[in-house]
Formats: sequence, C-alpha cells, structure tokens
Amino acid sequence: MLETQRAGRREWSGLAVLILPLLLVSMDVSVLYFTVPFISRDLAPSGTQQLWIFDVYGFVLAGFLITMGALGDRIGRRRLLMIGAVGFGIASVLAAYAGNAGMLIAARAVLGVAAATLMPSTLALVRGMFHDEKQRGTAIAIWTAAMTSGIMLGPIISGLLVEHFWWGSVFLINIPAMILLLAAAPLLLPEHRNPARGRFDIASAVLSVAAVLPVIWGVKEIAAHGVDAVRIVVIAAGLATGAVFVRRQRRHPYPMLDLVVLRRPAFAGSVVVSLLGTFAMAGFAVFTSQYLQLVLGMSPLEGALWSLAPSAGVGAAAPLASVLARRGVARARIIAAGFLVAAGGFALLSTVPVRSGLWVLLTGAGIYAAGLVVVLSTATELVIGAVPPERAGASSALMETASEFGGAFGIAILGSIGTAVYRVRLGDDLPGAVRETLSGAVTTAAGLPQPAAGRVLTAARDAFTGGLHVAAGATAAIMLVAAVASLALLRGSPIGERETGSPRPPETVSAG
Repeated sequence: MLETQRAGRREWSGLAVLILPLLLVSMDVSVLYFTVPFISRDLAPSGTQQLWIFDVYGFVLAGFLITMGALGDRIGRRRLLMIGAVGFGIASVLAAYAGNAGMLIAARAVLGVAAATLMPSTLALVRGMFHDEKQRGTAIAIWTAAMTSGIMLGPIISGLLVEHFWWGSVFLINIPAMILLLAAAPLLLPEHRNPARGRFDIASAVLSVAAVLPVIWGVKEIAAHGVDAVRIVVIAAGLATGAVFVRRQRRHPYPMLDLVVLRRPAFAGSVVVSLLGTFAMAGFAVFTSQYLQLVLGMSPLEGALWSLAPSAGVGAAAPLASVLARRGVARARIIAAGFLVAAGGFALLSTVPVRSGLWVLLTGAGIYAAGLVVVLSTATELVIGAVPPERAGASSALMETASEFGGAFGIAILGSIGTAVYRVRLGDDLPGAVRETLSGAVTTAAGLPQPAAGRVLTAARDAFTGGLHVAAGATAAIMLVAAVASLALLRGSPIGERETGSPRPPETVSAG
C-alpha cells in the first residue's frame, strides 16, 4: 500500500533540495536588518518607503500563501516550485540592482509572491514523498528546523555581506541556490497534483488575498504605531472578506480549502497550536535583539552572532519530537510538553538582570526555542498527516498563514506590553523621544553631556528590562494555557486520521 512505502536515497536527496528554497525564503524575512544605512545612502527612501521595503515581502507572502497552495494542488507542486524559483531568481536580481526605492519595493513584492509559491510547495512535496509515518516525522522535523534557522541566519548573512560587498549582494546569494533547485528538481522530486482538481477558482483566490492582507497590515500597524480607527476598520474589512471567502468555499464544487478537514481536531487544533507557537517565538524575538544591542551595548553584527547561540537547542530539539512519536508518545502530550518547556524558558527570561544578563538571556532563549520547535514540528506533522495528499498544498498554506498571523499578533501584543511597562516605569519627566522607545533613549543620550546621558541610559535600560520581564512572564502564562489547550484540542487525534477530499489517490509523475 502507498502509506507503507518507505523513502529511499532519492527522496532524502529530494528533501535536501527542498531545504534550499525554504532557507532562502525564511532568510529574506530578516536579511535586510543590516542594510538600512546603505540602502538609505544609495536610494534615499522616505520614511514610509523604508517601512515598505521591510514589510512588503512579509505582507505579500502571507496574502498569497493560500492561493499558491491551492494552485500547486491543481497544476502540480513541482511545477509551481520551479515557476516560483524562476520568479524568485528574477526578483532577486531586480532587487539587487534597484535604482530607486520604488523599484526595490516592487521587487520585494514580487519576491513575496514567489516565496508564497515555494513555501507550501516544499511542505506538500514532503507529504507526497514520505508516506511512512516515522520517516515523514523526521522529514518534517528537518523542514521545521530549516525554516527556523533561516530566520536566524538572515541577519548574520546580511551583516557579513555588507561588510565586504554592497547591499544588493544579500539578494544575489539567492541566484545560485535557485539555479541548483531548477537543475535538481526534475531529477529528484516527483510531481504531485490533485486528480479531482477542477477549474481554479479565481474569485476565491482574490477573496483569500483580500482577507489576509488587510488583517496582517492592520495588526502590524497597530504594533508599530498603536490603535486607531483606520486600522481597526481595515482589520474588520479583512475579517468580513474572510467570512465571504469561507461561504464561497462551502458552496463551490472545487473549493480551495476543504472545510470538512478544517473541522477535524487533528487539523484545526494543530493550526491553532502553530499560531500560538509562532506568537511566542516571533513576538519575543524583538526583545532579545534590543537587549543585546541597546542594553548590553553590542554592535548589530555581534548581537546577531550571539543570538545564534539558542539555535543549538533548536538543532537538538528538532528530531526529538519525531523520536518521541516513534516510541508511541501521543502527539498531544509531545506538544503540551513542548509548551511547558517553552514556559520554563520564558519564566527564566523574566529574571534577566539589567546588566551582565547575557547568559541568562541566551539560556532562556535556548530553552524556549527548543520547546517551540518541538511544538511546531509536531503540529506540522499532524497537519500534513490529517489531510489527503491531494489537498496537501492548500492545507500547508493555511497552516503557514496561521503562523504569519501568530507572528504578527505576537509582535503586536507582546510589543505593546513591553512598551506600556517601559513608559510607566520611566515616568513623565524625561524627553518624549526617550519615553517612546529604548532606541530613542540611546539616540537622545548620545547628544547629552555626562552625567545626564548616563542617567537617561540607566533609567531607559532599567525600564526596558522591566518591560521584558513582564512580557516574558505573560508569555510563560500563555504557554501554560497553550499546553492545557493542546491536550484538549488534540487528545485522541492519531496522525493518520483524515477526511479524504477525493475518492482517488493523488496523481503522481515520477521524477525525471
């Protein structure tokens, strides 16, 4: 039977090929961190343009994931992967040689569309290549670790490249990997598509993009600038469009999303778990980077290098979930245990001292990262195992979209908590720029004489660390609630439980 076939050398080599685009797509989320001064010098973007240079990639990626996942189910995941690789390569060249800010924003938007074709295609192909449950668990653990590592590596690669080359080089590193992918994919990756795919529903595709983009934009704007009526209205419009999208999926003969699958505990519960995991991981990352650079006084590159230390825990934890599952431990318990470990890490972070807190910070970050990688890899395995192979593309995209929402909400909510505590602890007797952000305090202090500068920095760093403590404590509490919720949502949901969306198996074309 198909489900008992074990993967061989070709499938594992194919997984290595799939890791290439996954690393690059996740790296491009953070690869611009050290390029801002150079881009500002060469392209002179306005403040709004500079924000869009950073944000448009993530916005477009999140908005197009569901559409591209469903498209891959219809035209073939390998074909869409290769189309995306071509688009990603072309957009990378355009971004590298952009002559003005508008061109760079447009190129980053195209990169986001191409990335949306690559991410669900890689995970859906893993589902089609690894039919054995144990092997699939290992493959998904590797996939999750690669995605997480890419985000961590982005600033490091960026810092190293801009020290020796111009800022456009951070985009050109994509080209060799895309060429290798295009050469190897036809040889190592089988083609998979939905045999009952029907006509692609363009109206549903438009609705899905129109639902996701406003919500992501609104949440990120609230995180950056606070709540106002316009942002609330935009989010509400996105949610209303989402309701129209769901209604259309219920009535369409060939829906982009199988809503029957969404009602299954193994699938819906895993999507919620993924959202909570990325909420914590992405939401707290901003505190870590600011603490290293603005409290401990590290350079951006030094801080980025130190931030790699917790990845040791990630590398060790990624295969752990698969090992535990092979030994018969229920997935719900594995996920709950991962959340409990993460809660312990955040609890430790709530004790980070203002000075000399490097090792407390790195230890706490390593613990919570290890726990959340266990959570995310197990949840991904459950999502992929809970859907029929012919629906793997759209289902993978839905999970990744939920992760994008989780990251946006984490940055908004945890960032707001930290900012509120920072302002309360500073009081009203300091200049406005100092009360806005820690970076504003550092900039203000640089223009003050001593000892006034020292007093401002000490007060701001104390206040920021207090905000970090409260945000870490709140996240630890959320992780404890998530552990209980995962047991309730996922208990009794075996990995192979799924609702078939088609009576026929997926259409497969051999590699090569």
